[in-house]
Amino acid sequence: MAEKILVIDDEETTVQLISILLERRGYEVIKAYRAEDGLRKAYRHQPDMVLLDIMMPEMDGWDVCRRLREMSDVPIIFLSARGEAKDVVRGLEMGADDYVVKPYENDELIARIRAHLRRAPRPNVSEEAVFSGGDFRVNFMNREVYIHNEIRHLTPKEFNLLGVLVRNAGRVVTRTELVTEAWGEEYGDAVDSLKLYVHYLRQKLENDPDRPEYIMTLRGVGYRFASR
Repeated sequence: MAEKILVIDDEETTVQLISILLERRGYEVIKAYRAEDGLRKAYRHQPDMVLLDIMMPEMDGWDVCRRLREMSDVPIIFLSARGEAKDVVRGLEMGADDYVVKPYENDELIARIRAHLRRAPRPNVSEEAVFSGGDFRVNFMNREVYIHNEIRHLTPKEFNLLGVLVRNAGRVVTRTELVTEAWGEEYGDAVDSLKLYVHYLRQKLENDPDRPEYIMTLRGVGYRFASR
């Protein structure tokens, strides 16, 4: 079966040219011209790799990468005309596997794709995480949380924090790791505000916020989502 590659770019000509290149090499191509559509197709088709542009309307490639990483280890390669070192570093630190600057040589791109596909395990994109026999559900596609089938409304920053904790359920996540994975490297100095956001999450999600069952604190280190 041909390996599936999802291409997310708002420039139709670019997507078509990449599609022709990949299909000639035997890959199955899934096309998306907007970020939201790309995320939906990632959930639906579970591609073996994502090729991702950065500059897109409404939601940029940075946000798409972060949301994909909340639920999947699928290989991600940024394809972007932004070639400054700070952009490359940011992309790799956000969890992308590679960063290729446009314009690029077709043979080099194919070689990078093949190399990452060889090393990558089969991706497992989970649309929903379920705990406590279904009493606690996190839907990553819709960015919704349900407690006893009742939706709990979280802000984007709160959901991103919860997403990192849920993705690492059962493991202690350090405060610095939690902040940078949830909000980005640029928020690395926001550790001091983390306690307040955890307080907000507990108020919205725990039966008794003073005696949390899900979001546990390891003093001096970080937090752990207790999967039950």
